[in-house]
Amino acid sequence: MKSFLLIGQSNMAGRGYLNDAPAIYNENIEVLRNGRWQMMAEPLHNDREVAGIGPAASFAAAWAQDHQAEKLGLIPCAEGGSSIDEWAEDQVLARHALSEAKFAMETSELIGILWHQGENDSLNGQYKDYAEKLKAVFGHFRQALSLPELPIIVGELPDFLGKSGFGQSAIEFKEINREIQTVVKGTKNSYLVSAENLASNPDGIHINAESQRQFGIRYYEAFKKRINVAHALGNEDEQLSRIYGRETTTNEKIYLLSRDFALGKLDYQTFMKKFAEITK
Repeated sequence: MKSFLLIGQSNMAGRGYLNDAPAIYNENIEVLRNGRWQMMAEPLHNDREVAGIGPAASFAAAWAQDHQAEKLGLIPCAEGGSSIDEWAEDQVLARHALSEAKFAMETSELIGILWHQGENDSLNGQYKDYAEKLKAVFGHFRQALSLPELPIIVGELPDFLGKSGFGQSAIEFKEINREIQTVVKGTKNSYLVSAENLASNPDGIHINAESQRQFGIRYYEAFKKRINVAHALGNEDEQLSRIYGRETTTNEKIYLLSRDFALGKLDYQTFMKKFAEITK
């Protein structure tokens, strides 16, 4: 089993509205919850009650299409509203993420980190020492995990920032992006992902569900080909169509049926009837 660590702030944790994009279920993609691998279901993170769709589910689904005989695990450790300082080596968020990653490594091979952060540092000149801090974060994670060449995929900040809603405060996102680019360029085995043409929720700061799905496809392109993705790919919707159109397996049908029963959407008799139909 392979695994990826998900770290950064809210646009990695996901705030895309769950009802705004088709759900992704795949029995070969699992999430670490309470120390156990469980079938992936969004939201992946529970950092906030409002957690929703981030880039990791479509990233994982694209990976699964290329590795149909393997399982993939996601380790959700992003924290909404977190600054770069909160990811320093002596801080709680870094310590927690490393603890989760090391635990996951007992039963999986950690093959990459997905990182997205910077909105919280896009004001008051904080970009001036951002590159130094980001480089230190990446170096610490690799050193602490004893994986000095672990691939790190880094998403840019979207250009809708600085204009409306809560995003109005992020007026220095372009400067943060420049610093991110500098770090990626100077850090071996790290790759940049463009946020070109991504759209926001009405709050003006969080990437919406459809764009998060597209972002995840770009993250996978960067990981798969070990390249910087400088622009929108152009075929993201086509790739997502294949993911959404995948036939649901028996185990996935049972999972979804059990979910609906647990949520009170079905009575017991209907549940048992549908269960028998699925498993006959």
